[in-house]
Amino acid sequence: MVARVSIQTADFDLGAEVAALREGDGGVGAVASFIGTVRDRNGGLAREVSAMELEHYPGMTERAIEAMIDEAFRRFDIRGARVVHRVGPLLPRDQIVLVVVSSAHRGQAFQACEFLMDYLKTQAPFWKKETTAEGARWVDARVADDAALARWGIEAGNA
Repeated sequence: MVARVSIQTADFDLGAEVAALREGDGGVGAVASFIGTVRDRNGGLAREVSAMELEHYPGMTERAIEAMIDEAFRRFDIRGARVVHRVGPLLPRDQIVLVVVSSAHRGQAFQACEFLMDYLKTQAPFWKKETTAEGARWVDARVADDAALARWGIEAGNA
């Protein structure tokens, strides 16, 4: 059985991750995935981003994401889920995060994948620092991310 959560500096391979999640499960009829990448601009500030660094608390971060996956299993009829999140220095176009969900049917896979990504954006203990021509700065959570989580009936402060 593949681990449900990986926090790593190394890049990931979508095909390999999907194959590992599906392996040995003939009941999978759908797989939904999301890959987040480093943008070369901060949309809110229209500044060119030359690098990003992600930090986390080892152990605590994995436990928080495991709890998110447990909640996805409670809310949706899914067969498997996997989250890979990179940490350390990253450059524009690098992959940051992968969420993959398997289910018997596509609707549940899509919903669970989106739920996990919304939860990750606001509740996972990661810290992002962007580097621009003006220097480096820590990135705050966006109001739009809190709103995305709220549509699942979760307030950012109580997740």
